[in-house]
Amino acid sequence: MRRFLSLALMATLMLSLTSCEKKFKVTFNPKHEVSGQKFAVRDINPELPDNWDDYNFVVLEFKVSTAQRFHIGFTTDWGYSELRVMSYVPGQWNKLAIPLKFYTQLPGANIDLAATFNQPRHTGWINLGGERGPMHGVDSIGIRMRAPIGKQTFEIRNITLSVEDPGDEYLGEIPAVDEFGQSNLVDYPEKARSLEDLQADWAAEDAEPINAEQFNYSKYGGYKQKQVAATGFFRTEKIDGKWWFVDPEGYLFLSVGVDCIGSEPGGVLKNYDKRPNMFATVPPEDVFPGDVSRRSFGLWNLYRRYGENYREDAVENVFRRMEKWGVNTIGNWSSGDVMNANRKAYMLSMRTAGVQRDLMGLADVYSDTFYADLDRAMAQSVGRNKENPWIIGYFVGNEPAWIGEEPRLCQIILDGPERPIKAALEKYIAKNGDSDESRRLFVYETFETFVHAVEAAQKKHDPNHLNLGYRFGNLKVVDPRILKICAEAFDVLSINCYELKPDHEMLDVALNVANLPVIIGEYHFGTVDRGLAQSLWQVDSQEERGVAYRYYTEQGYSHPALIGTAYFKWSDQDISGRNNDGENYACGLLDVTDRPYKEQVDAMVETAKVLYEVHAGMREPYAQQPKRARGHEAIPDLWNE
Repeated sequence: MRRFLSLALMATLMLSLTSCEKKFKVTFNPKHEVSGQKFAVRDINPELPDNWDDYNFVVLEFKVSTAQRFHIGFTTDWGYSELRVMSYVPGQWNKLAIPLKFYTQLPGANIDLAATFNQPRHTGWINLGGERGPMHGVDSIGIRMRAPIGKQTFEIRNITLSVEDPGDEYLGEIPAVDEFGQSNLVDYPEKARSLEDLQADWAAEDAEPINAEQFNYSKYGGYKQKQVAATGFFRTEKIDGKWWFVDPEGYLFLSVGVDCIGSEPGGVLKNYDKRPNMFATVPPEDVFPGDVSRRSFGLWNLYRRYGENYREDAVENVFRRMEKWGVNTIGNWSSGDVMNANRKAYMLSMRTAGVQRDLMGLADVYSDTFYADLDRAMAQSVGRNKENPWIIGYFVGNEPAWIGEEPRLCQIILDGPERPIKAALEKYIAKNGDSDESRRLFVYETFETFVHAVEAAQKKHDPNHLNLGYRFGNLKVVDPRILKICAEAFDVLSINCYELKPDHEMLDVALNVANLPVIIGEYHFGTVDRGLAQSLWQVDSQEERGVAYRYYTEQGYSHPALIGTAYFKWSDQDISGRNNDGENYACGLLDVTDRPYKEQVDAMVETAKVLYEVHAGMREPYAQQPKRARGHEAIPDLWNE
């Protein structure tokens, strides 16, 4: 009898423990601007110390129901620090190892903003943000999401620490990526279930008529509505208080472009051998011989569509699509086989010299070989294009990371190896004193020397094309003194502007300080229904992507300074992450199966038809805003109640 009672008591205790077991799960509230929750770290793993100095990685086992970015942070003695995280495997358990230096140290020096702040891992990628400080007195972990798209959840079941990188691991039971390169973890109406599905969609697109006449474009993509003096090359001119490009035949021109236009949707399959169980299959070796890590689902789908001549046929389809959608410019980073066809106007980046990663994208202009190296590089990169009328101009560089970080850059230089720029900085400080302002001035003078040297080299080797300047990451943080330098060396001021719409006050600065026209070199909108991350500006649906495009683009061109835009990008990024930094944004006009996003391209057509009138002030811009569009900036300090 006593044995029976003890067994019953034990069962009761076990049941009680089970029912009281804590679940570390957050349900994000889509009605809130920010939704999230904190959990005590020791509740998840009681064995963890509260001082993490002896470790280099925090390892999390978690499951998030969406590909939408979320934030993982820790409360410590000094405050709260968090990072943005994007998961490649929504709805499945996975292990992600996060280097603790992301929480304790500022990002290392790199050549541009994306390379500085985006860090790839095998089951997701991390964007560095938030405050930095020592991981002492680690008390709780916080999970937050901004503007959740639907009722999403996050669960965590373990936290451990490691000295060595333990790697990341996909713990799901089904492959995360299907045979076509689509997410195998989400469902949506347009998803290809078979090759027959794709063939039917491809045939339907091939049968669509082309109505290029509706845009009233000239041979080079200018507007036949107005013609001025022609020079045989692209130039800029202010007419009646508004800036325009002028095409080689003299027609007024607005550059309606897309970046990364190429014949290949998606990207290269990377690190396949380090991601067991993530892929249902990989592109076959008989189609793409050699290293499996260089194969591509996008190319495989083109091979399925066109056969052996897939590259040539895909390039031809690029031009058919540009004709249909009103895209008159091949934007930056596009494929040579598309640009070199000389069938559409294009922009490209020049190859300069002296720019270094550990100088945050600044050039060492003090090197004895700088001018000779620059002359040689420019002769090769722009000299061969001197007589080509299809080229609009050249970008000097992209999103220099030193903007707003000049004192820190100088400290990196002073702490770094002996080299000419270090000697020049030491001499400058000895003469002018060491302060944040003197450090800024040193960087500005170095930049000024660089851009004037580039200007001179371009004019020597190719005086016929425009200097489109640096594509600054955020004009709002660019010192007016830099803009004045740009005004003396560039023909156009270029910015990458990921906002709901271009800020007219920002564009006013370009007009009033630099008196230059403006190109927006990157912007986009995305959502998470395909299992990829939602882009730098998120919207709730594919329909809202189209609304966002029309609103942004037409509002931008209603300003007299804006003469060009380039949507980023032609195709979605690879679902398993871009090669250099892990980005996997659903930001393209095409998905990995070489099928257009209808809502997006239909919106582009409608906008392209009216841009001349919008910019000329003859028509009001599109005024409908997308619902709940949100950017990637820092989020308010809000939590679930």
